[in-house]
Amino acid sequence: MSETRFFLLFLFISIAIPIKPIHSQPTNDELTVLLNLKHQLGNPPSIASWNSSSSPCNWPEISCTAGSVTQLHLREKNITATIPPSICDLKNLTFLDLALNFIPGKFPITLYNCSKLQFLDLSQNYFTGEIPSDIDRLSTLVSLDISGNNFSGNIPPSIGKFPVLQRLYIHLNLFNGTFPKEIANLSNLEELGMAYNPFIAMEIPREFGFLKKLWYLWMAGTNLIGEIPKSFNNLSSLQHFDLSINNLEGPIPSSLFSFENLTLVYLFKNHLSNQIPKEIDALNLVEVDISQNNLTGTIPEGFGKLQSLRFFNLFSNQLTGELPAGIASLPALRDFRVFQNKLTGVFPSEFGVHSKLEAFEVSENQFSGELPRNLCAGGVLQGLVAHTNNLEGEIPRSLGDCRSLLNFQLQNNKFSGEIPSGLWRSFNLSALMLSNNSFSGELPSEVSWNMSRVEISDNKLSGGIPTGISSWSSLVVFKASNNLFSGEIPKEITYLSKLITLLLDGNEFSGELPSEIISWESLNTLNVSNNKLSGQIPAAIGSLPDLINLDLSENQFSGEIPDGIGQLRLTSLNLSSNQLSGKIPEQLDNLAYENSFLNNVDLCADYPKVKLRDCDSNSKHDRPEKLSSKYVAMVASLAVLISIVMFLVAFFFARDYKRKKSSQYSETWKLTSFQRLNFGEGNILSNLIDENLVGVGGSGKVYRIEIDRSGESVAVKKIGNCKKLDHKLEQEFSAEVEILGSIRHCNIVKLLCCISSEDSKLLVYEYMENRSLDRWLHGNQRSFPSHRVVLDWQTRLKIAVGAAQGLCYMHHECPTPIIHRDVKSSNILLDNEFKAKIADFGLAKILAKHASCHTMSTVAGSFGYLAPEYAYTTKVDTKVDVYSFGVVLLELVTGREPNNTNEVDIGLVEWARQHSFEDKSIAEVLDPEVKESSCLEEMIMVYKVGIVCTRASPSTRPSMKEVLHVLQSWCRDDGQEAKRVGSEIDVAPLLGDAGAGADATYFSRATTKCTTCDSH
Repeated sequence: MSETRFFLLFLFISIAIPIKPIHSQPTNDELTVLLNLKHQLGNPPSIASWNSSSSPCNWPEISCTAGSVTQLHLREKNITATIPPSICDLKNLTFLDLALNFIPGKFPITLYNCSKLQFLDLSQNYFTGEIPSDIDRLSTLVSLDISGNNFSGNIPPSIGKFPVLQRLYIHLNLFNGTFPKEIANLSNLEELGMAYNPFIAMEIPREFGFLKKLWYLWMAGTNLIGEIPKSFNNLSSLQHFDLSINNLEGPIPSSLFSFENLTLVYLFKNHLSNQIPKEIDALNLVEVDISQNNLTGTIPEGFGKLQSLRFFNLFSNQLTGELPAGIASLPALRDFRVFQNKLTGVFPSEFGVHSKLEAFEVSENQFSGELPRNLCAGGVLQGLVAHTNNLEGEIPRSLGDCRSLLNFQLQNNKFSGEIPSGLWRSFNLSALMLSNNSFSGELPSEVSWNMSRVEISDNKLSGGIPTGISSWSSLVVFKASNNLFSGEIPKEITYLSKLITLLLDGNEFSGELPSEIISWESLNTLNVSNNKLSGQIPAAIGSLPDLINLDLSENQFSGEIPDGIGQLRLTSLNLSSNQLSGKIPEQLDNLAYENSFLNNVDLCADYPKVKLRDCDSNSKHDRPEKLSSKYVAMVASLAVLISIVMFLVAFFFARDYKRKKSSQYSETWKLTSFQRLNFGEGNILSNLIDENLVGVGGSGKVYRIEIDRSGESVAVKKIGNCKKLDHKLEQEFSAEVEILGSIRHCNIVKLLCCISSEDSKLLVYEYMENRSLDRWLHGNQRSFPSHRVVLDWQTRLKIAVGAAQGLCYMHHECPTPIIHRDVKSSNILLDNEFKAKIADFGLAKILAKHASCHTMSTVAGSFGYLAPEYAYTTKVDTKVDVYSFGVVLLELVTGREPNNTNEVDIGLVEWARQHSFEDKSIAEVLDPEVKESSCLEEMIMVYKVGIVCTRASPSTRPSMKEVLHVLQSWCRDDGQEAKRVGSEIDVAPLLGDAGAGADATYFSRATTKCTTCDSH
């Protein structure tokens, strides 16, 4: 909430207080208290103006009333110390704002002595533990905000005993217990924010319907179950109604919208600073969000009577039936989002006539009929998303004149007619997605300056690609498959420097491909298959640096395959059904491309592994010979051949059954290599037996297989079983192949190849002799041999640096950053020299270019390593890996497992933080198996870095490059004493005496390059 809101609330409170004469400055006692307070808070530079020579009433952080200090505004002052008891020596203190600092410890019960405190804001700090059961001793509070901390446990029933409390915010914490129905006893409560807490599954107490003064209710993401209570029809003051992202079921109560003058307001998440003061109720702002639940039944007709309804979010439920006709006539409607339901019927024609629509999102339903013609009548429509329905007819011409459009999606419907010419040139339009309809017409020469995505596949569009396509300069994705396009592909299309995906397959293009590819440096997918293209394959295709998918099949290409194509790191290649000739590039003679050259009778290979003839076969009948000599040679050859055949038959019959079985099905397996291999798929398939099994994980089994007589081994992860792969495992397999197949680093496990069939996927890696880090740290808890070797500290530090190098490379030096999303000790593998390598990329995500974060549809990762922001946002960035790596550092120095600290309901991170905040010696918690005086300083340093990496707020965590810089500064060299790479580096100031709020700017001096070893 903004400072304005706080001021208005305090002003309202102050009106009721008798006005007293205002003196120029507070008493000397209060000046002394404030100067002592400054010292106890660690003398933060942000309050350097506090001094004995000026009046506190002139300090910007102080407000005085009647000659006494009544307000302390210490928001965002970089305070890292605990709240000192002396703060309550300010006897008239009514207002205390400590938000957006780094204050550690438990809830400050010392504030109980502030007998006049009315406004308390502790949000966005590092508080932990449970809310005290006697919190109601702060009996004078009118406003309490403890949001954005790490509080956990239950909300005590005493929270319902505040006699005058009007505002309660507890959202964005780690409360994992229950919340009490006694909250309903807060008869003066007007605002209640409980969102994004992992409470145990609970129904909404019916008693909440008694909060008749409540105008703001925010319970998104609180694990709610059951139905929406019918008692909510008593909430006659309700303005903000948000129960989204829960597991609510049943129908939407029609009575909920039956009371008179109802105004439901939904203020967008994470924008509490813009909360609407009570004073502007007259504006009747009306917004509602009950999306992302399991609600069923129809949408109540009552929604159509809410004349001030503005935001309407019912998406991602199981709602059925037709839309209430009255909704389209609401005069204030701005955003209408009902996608991902089972809604039917036609759209009321009044949509957009009476209100200025900004978003109309109705996709993935069963709507029929035509689009309303006035959706952009107000001139502010930004998003029209109506894909995957049964809509038909033409696109209204009025939408072609809508200059405000940014996103236009009508794919997977039954639309026909021509695409309005104005739509192509709509000033701000960036995405035009119309695939799988029946549109006709031709492509324009010019499009919107902002157009980055055009998807028009599976329509009836015709004509050629205009030479003016060179002006489509922002185009990134162009999908035009399966239309009636014809003519030559113009060279101007190669001028598009941002193009990543180009699909022109299934058309009637003819002529040659452009021979000079000028600007396709970002192109990774090119498909022009099933056309009438001819001539040679342009050699320039082999110089495209990012190309990984190439399909030129079913055309009339002739000549040889350019050698440069063999140099590409192609994931898929199809040159089948052409008129190609000559020898294929050596690199393409690989089982990964077994079916890439079919129906090219003049192609050959020297020692073909793919389905081609041997290039030497043409010369075997070059010269006639005498009949007698021929018979002699034939008899001799036949004798030798029979002997060899008999020997081979005996040999193969003696082989074990499983190897024969694997060879029988070799036709069904596809091998894709990413390195030069000295083995084939037969070596792998025949040895997937229990004797070689070394591990079992959530996605499959892991085998160790020897590939030659020297004892060289590989690790094989088998994903799937006798049944078909589910969608999740398919996604994990694809992510692993996509990422590990395209990156190389000495601290990232090497993916040699993948072998796939319809029901199973095999990933073949280099074998890591010393398995995973967690076995060495926690092996005695997991049936590891009791005589295991304990990793000494220098080996642990070496492992930490190696893993940091791998993550640093992923985050900072890959062409597009990669988030691992499942960093943990079991995914850090160790070779025979204990070099660490990051493994298991099944949950990893490649960030979009130029993006700082990525939207996740589901939470990924492992319990104990998950960053707290996963609980309240779907947008994450590389800082989630930093958090998980911080947990690994704490494991290395304490020897403890992330979810087992011998405490009840507390993880390693919380346990370590509590220890630090209680001013205990860090040495007490270090692993006694390796702790000794010579390495104590280094272990304490790594412990502190682990604390910093696991900060609750992502923005206050360092980057992996900065973490690596600090760790490398302590590396030992050849067994010598630890030497500091940068003499200016000191980890001690990070946490201060309390071990909490580190100075985030400390890491900013890091310039370490992530790749400190040779890539491979």
